[in-house]
Amino acid sequence: MTVYFIGAGPGDPELLTLKAARRIGACPVCLYAGSLVPAEVVGIAPEGARVLDTATMTLDETHAEIVAATARGQDVARVHSGDPSLYGAIAEQIRRLKADGIGYQIIPGVPAYAAAAAALGQELTIPELAQSIVLTRMSMKSTSMPEGETLENFGRTGATLAIHLGIRALRDIERRLAPFYGGDCPVAVVYRVGWPDQQIIRGTLGDIHPKVRAAKITRTALVLLGPALADQHGFPDSALYDAAKPHVLRPRVAVR
Repeated sequence: MTVYFIGAGPGDPELLTLKAARRIGACPVCLYAGSLVPAEVVGIAPEGARVLDTATMTLDETHAEIVAATARGQDVARVHSGDPSLYGAIAEQIRRLKADGIGYQIIPGVPAYAAAAAALGQELTIPELAQSIVLTRMSMKSTSMPEGETLENFGRTGATLAIHLGIRALRDIERRLAPFYGGDCPVAVVYRVGWPDQQIIRGTLGDIHPKVRAAKITRTALVLLGPALADQHGFPDSALYDAAKPHVLRPRVAVR
């Protein structure tokens, strides 16, 4: 048997990959994070499948379900939101699977930052303005951040930041990042991206907190900030399609 860690994407069932849908539709056991994965995603599980919402379960309990499925020779679809490699809490699950000699595979999904950029209708890497994206999170009630992985250190790069678990720490984010980006740095908060009740709130480091507070958003939101989110005027075209800059797939300079 095999445990399939499946990325369900941020919320829109149509963002499931074909491979993810095929595996969910074939596994007789499906464990899913119900607080973040829509019921429609696991609704394609086969008739009679054991489908469990793990939102209220512990690691021991979910692993016990997998061990029981192993004894029955049944594959397990372990469905996570977004892409399981990003804050998917799969490392500790994999550690237990390896200890018990249980095979597994990872099926990637659409990460929240990519879905948020699509919802915003823009690119996050703008030529000569921002060419890097930092995916990070706030500690809050989660495990502590490693030494050196601070907002201040990331802010010094000027990169586009995608901050998870930061919706209740917007004042702190402003205080720590304004010295590097400025109070007028554009910010977008995307709430429940891909869900029917998705909301997008745009602002700046200096005014995003009252806007989010007025919208009464307190969880399940991604914070994006950086110069790439500004009105994108004045940046140069990418060299990729520049007629004056040949490359290995277009070795000749186009004649104008």
